Amino acid sequence: MITAITNARIFDGENVIRATTVLIEGEQILSVGGEVPAHAVTIDAKGGTLLPGLIDAHVHTSVEGLRDALKFGVTTELEMMGGFTKNGREAQLQGIEDIADVRSAGMGVTPPGGHPDELMPGDGEIPDFVLKELEKMSEEDRNAMLAAHAHDHDHGEAAAAVSNRDEALVFVAEQVREGADYIKIMIEEGTVLAAPGLPVLSQDILSAAVGEAHRYGKIAIAHVLTADSSRQAIEVGVDGLAHLFIDRPDNTSDLVRMIAEAGAFVTPCLVLNSSIIGNSAAELAKDHRVSSRLSPEWVDTLNASFHTYPQGSMEDNYRNVMDLHHAGVDILVGTDVSVPVPSLGGLAHGASVHHEMQLLVEAGFTPVEALQSATSKTARRFGLNDRGRIIQGARADLVLVDGDPTTTISDTLSIRGIWLRGIQKVEEV
Repeated sequence: MITAITNARIFDGENVIRATTVLIEGEQILSVGGEVPAHAVTIDAKGGTLLPGLIDAHVHTSVEGLRDALKFGVTTELEMMGGFTKNGREAQLQGIEDIADVRSAGMGVTPPGGHPDELMPGDGEIPDFVLKELEKMSEEDRNAMLAAHAHDHDHGEAAAAVSNRDEALVFVAEQVREGADYIKIMIEEGTVLAAPGLPVLSQDILSAAVGEAHRYGKIAIAHVLTADSSRQAIEVGVDGLAHLFIDRPDNTSDLVRMIAEAGAFVTPCLVLNSSIIGNSAAELAKDHRVSSRLSPEWVDTLNASFHTYPQGSMEDNYRNVMDLHHAGVDILVGTDVSVPVPSLGGLAHGASVHHEMQLLVEAGFTPVEALQSATSKTARRFGLNDRGRIIQGARADLVLVDGDPTTTISDTLSIRGIWLRGIQKVEEV
């Protein structure tokens, strides 16, 4: 069967193009433009814009997280620490429908007692504030969080912290054997997370981990939240930074030049930095286009915030991301969303991708540039060559929205239809 989406404004992942018709056959885009076959099922997109499926370049997810993501046109989530490696996907996701596609780093490279252990103390005891929030979660999300916690503390081989070069090499190899799609390393001393003094691996160990990732043909991505840790990451040769430095020291221009010259990408997660500074996503939560697709627990989470670094400012964050953008650094849309816990607030699967694009535009991106960062740029940097573009032969992962998000970015939330591998999954609510 051929499906024809006609009379659409088409943003192909790079630009708005002249063609107004896309033909879908099976899981792929058959053609962009051209004649509509007489037997095709036709969908009139008049007044709407067709986009590639959106990609969240930084999540920690679950089956329910993947399901929520798809409701918002996020057809791919990139897990930065978790269980959805190739082996994990085969074991956990077979036969489950109506969820976004996912790729994963597996477990992250971190020292004993290092991030994210401050959220789950080393004695294995779950903090009271987490237990209280677990009681409010759906059973599936609660089980996912508890499983991750148990995995971190009870399965040393899969999730053990590393203390030297040899352990780092073994750890990276183990993630690769588990089917990790890329490798994540942690460089987090805790200042902006209200946990100063967290241990950080030496440059020698970090360099060994990155080198081993590259030896296996995997890109290496660093968790960083300050300028100093970002510099450390670039010095050991990472391919991308999983966050934007939240501070703005005097030497930022040198750091920006280092990142640009290294060819590294940055996934700023402005939605996270805003939450860390103390801003909730309450305005987003008020939008019916958002609240109608989320559970009350996720709405509550959007209305909360991390609030661990109130001395920060979004103006500095906007300047940092624009400095990088003007220097030619690839900026990717990511959120760092995980579970519906208000202490990890301001974020929700799927919805926060739209919020991130809005914040990029507020920082100074054009709407088209923000859309590129949520589609083609992320696909290119992660080697996902079958998605992120509306071109012949690509996966038919598509989002149809009312209005024109290439001029008004918030129109991305006016979702009329979503296709995953050519099958329409979500219709207008």
